[in-house]
Amino acid sequence: STVDVRCRCFGSTFVARIVMSAPGEASEPAACAAPQEWPTTADGYEKLRLIGRGAFAEVWKARVVDAGEGDFVAIKIINLENMPSSSGFDEILQEVQTMQMCNHENVLGLHTSFINGDELWLVTRLMDKGSLMHVMRIAKHMGLGEGMREAILEYVLREVLKGMKYFHDQGYIHRDIKAGNILVDGEGHVRVADFGVSGWLIDKGFRKPGTTTFVGTPCWMAPEVMEQEGGYDSKADIWSFGITALELAKGHAPYAKYPPMTVLL
Repeated sequence: STVDVRCRCFGSTFVARIVMSAPGEASEPAACAAPQEWPTTADGYEKLRLIGRGAFAEVWKARVVDAGEGDFVAIKIINLENMPSSSGFDEILQEVQTMQMCNHENVLGLHTSFINGDELWLVTRLMDKGSLMHVMRIAKHMGLGEGMREAILEYVLREVLKGMKYFHDQGYIHRDIKAGNILVDGEGHVRVADFGVSGWLIDKGFRKPGTTTFVGTPCWMAPEVMEQEGGYDSKADIWSFGITALELAKGHAPYAKYPPMTVLL
């Protein structure tokens, strides 16, 4: 059975959905929503509000035109004409492929994707509270302090671990676990997102011992990723998860105030 616990955090109300089990009884994972057909043309969506902007992409809250009033989605619109190099295309391809393969309640999957002119549209579930980093910034601006309360922190970290376990079991490494890449909605659902620098530990059906690519965000990087000597595997995500736990508890990651090069040195 499940119990919904309503929590007040940073001026917003979240519903933490906790799975309850009898002693000795294993908890069954909550079922994912049944798949549905999503429009694959731009006129199938009504863009409502810009919720994020980067150098080459925008994220919009949108409504599915032929659906009910409450069927909202997020659409990441990537301008392919302005991509600086082939490496940018590689990251996009990596993100799309990874999201298409993911089907777990704690990982942000992809509803559909399509080309619209010189744009790539990625349609996903709407996580209307944004990233945990965004939530903490708003809280600080409102004078509500830094860091999460222990009960909420425990719930969030448990949900992130579920998503990471699924990700690792599929043979992936995320390589950029941090508060900015963890999304939450008003019902308390927590999902790991942003797979542009994720990597595979599966090659032609066989698990590879590790990888050596230098990617991630310095403050959250594991030592073996920085050292570039013996390679690394999914354990590097566990280090980043630990740094993220400190970030959520304190309101900032250790050394986050220092320039990236200082952290690396």
